[in-house]
Amino acid sequence: MKKPNTGEPLELRFERDGGSYLVSGPAGRLLRLTAAEFAAFRAGKVKEGTALFGRLAGAGLLRQRLDFDDIAARQAGLSAGASSGPGLHILVLTLRCNHSCVYCRATAAGNGASGLMTAATARRAVDTAFSSANPEITVEFQGGEALLNWAVLKEAALYAKKLNRRAGKDLKLTVVTNLSVMDEEKFAFLVKEGISVCTSLDGPAGLHNANRRWSGGSSHATAVRWLGRFKAAAARDGSADSLPSALMTTTRQSLPLAAEIVEEYRALGLGGIFLRPLSPIGYAAGVWPEIGYGPQEFLAFYRAALDRVMRINYAGERFVERNAALLARKLLRGEDPNYLDLRSPCGAAIGQLAYNWDGGVYTCDEGRMVAACGDETFRLGRAGETCAALLARPAARVCAMASCLEAQHYCARCAFKPFCGVCPVHNYCVQGSPAGDIAAGGWCALQKGLFKTVFKLLENKRARAVVEGWLGGGSAA
Repeated sequence: MKKPNTGEPLELRFERDGGSYLVSGPAGRLLRLTAAEFAAFRAGKVKEGTALFGRLAGAGLLRQRLDFDDIAARQAGLSAGASSGPGLHILVLTLRCNHSCVYCRATAAGNGASGLMTAATARRAVDTAFSSANPEITVEFQGGEALLNWAVLKEAALYAKKLNRRAGKDLKLTVVTNLSVMDEEKFAFLVKEGISVCTSLDGPAGLHNANRRWSGGSSHATAVRWLGRFKAAAARDGSADSLPSALMTTTRQSLPLAAEIVEEYRALGLGGIFLRPLSPIGYAAGVWPEIGYGPQEFLAFYRAALDRVMRINYAGERFVERNAALLARKLLRGEDPNYLDLRSPCGAAIGQLAYNWDGGVYTCDEGRMVAACGDETFRLGRAGETCAALLARPAARVCAMASCLEAQHYCARCAFKPFCGVCPVHNYCVQGSPAGDIAAGGWCALQKGLFKTVFKLLENKRARAVVEGWLGGGSAA
């Protein structure tokens, strides 16, 4: 009697999750197997014709049932941004700020010229941005408080638009601001020129004001008032692209307030929230004992907040948790959502460049923050040089090599390898090396926890339907 064919594993990438196992392969599909199913799969004893054989074959996990076109398409989708060139260009217009945030080291504004990007430097930075091969360019104005260098912001924005009349790129302009020095003139210019606004909103007034201290009054009240103005202007224009956005930073004080933070964003009509952890980079590293926390503490906070988000959606109101949406786009669709912190190789240099107020160019904003503490490891060159020249520098190559998961031996057998990424600046700050020891660091534990949380969510049909709605339609499972 002929023996039935059995499925031989193509490769073994797995992660234990409680009493079950998560497995993946080069096609970038994640499956959950029971302990018995995993044992059979690992031993190559899954019989052809069984339901398990079909699931494994459909996920591209069996050597006898490979769809090379599917594997190539999924891998291309998950790494789509790796070869397009720097698309995000962060201009740090000033290091000055009128806030004293607990996780930042920006300085109070003065009257001198030191610490302000000049118009000439800003133009050179924009020239560099337009030398990128990427057809989609975002110029993001930051600080300190970017609006404290208003004249240069205006000139740089108009200069970028002028260059784009010839270049024809998909150009987006955005400003990150605490909104405390916003006035009618600035408001009118930003709305007229279609410059999107992003502010910080850490949660309810008590938490926000404790994190983001301002001697001029309530930083929360000011941010909320101007968010409302920009939201109303976007509604008049009928453009979703011009809607204001807000980002929260999770400190230790945030951890018991998961539901309250979500409800604050909901009450303001922001349509969603991006629950993101604090990184021990730059000034935050020095005050970590006061404001920091471990991966499991953040994950408990994240799960509580995500539970509140899902309850809102189950009640019929669309409210997006953007971290989950980013991971779901990878897990469900095999797409690169262009989230530079979670790519392999990461987005440092090849996806973004950061231009300091003095014209120094760095691999990323995190690399610039390291430089603010006196360490120039991640410096590439000067504004005005071409992207091609900057990307050829050692710091760019180091970041690409250190963040390529094929070079990380611990990642080779991880179920999340097709979807994950590492941050070489984080590794450098925490462990002293851009490559780091992934297994020993908090980054890995945090990312694994997030992937497990989101994948478990997607295994629930009702929750998956909600998340697919966030992504704009059905998924390619």
